[in-house]
Amino acid sequence: MEMTQNAALIVVDVQEGFEEQEYWGKRNNPEADRNIAGLIDAWQESGRPVVFVRHDSPKPDSPLRPGHPGNAFKGYVEERRGKGGGPELLLTKTVNSAFYGTPDLKAWLDEAGIGQIVVAGIQTNMCVETTARMGGNLGYEVFLALDATYTFDAVGPWGWELAADELARATAVTLHSGGFAKVVAGADLVAAAGR
Repeated sequence: MEMTQNAALIVVDVQEGFEEQEYWGKRNNPEADRNIAGLIDAWQESGRPVVFVRHDSPKPDSPLRPGHPGNAFKGYVEERRGKGGGPELLLTKTVNSAFYGTPDLKAWLDEAGIGQIVVAGIQTNMCVETTARMGGNLGYEVFLALDATYTFDAVGPWGWELAADELARATAVTLHSGGFAKVVAGADLVAAAGR
């Protein structure tokens, strides 16, 4: 796997509010936070750009709403902000895609001549997947670090229930088979960033 020197890491919604288990329910992939931290470290050490995305939920009961402690980045992310040798962007959004945030992600990437993006964060099948899909549609070479994401069990129409692991696999299969992104392991991206 080849990473360009300006490949951008997009860290999606790694916020304290996702720790509120009574709101979200059962999650998967307990190693995700460690893997996300490893990706941030690798990107910062190599001088590559990092985008930190924060979801400012407009829902009054959401743990991610502005003014609520859950809106803050998780501690390990906040500690790393501003520590890299490369460009950094803080982006806020109120919908599922980082490409509909402020400031304009596409404009920022294009101005820097960035053609490759790596997407990691929370939730796998929601904001992470939506950002990866849009990135693919916009013509970027997208890598999804599946083990640097997690999600929660969910109930859909007609009472259909899917476990978090099933939802994560569905995201991986959809992005891969649809040509939206290359679904890879975080360790492979860390290794590529070190070359």
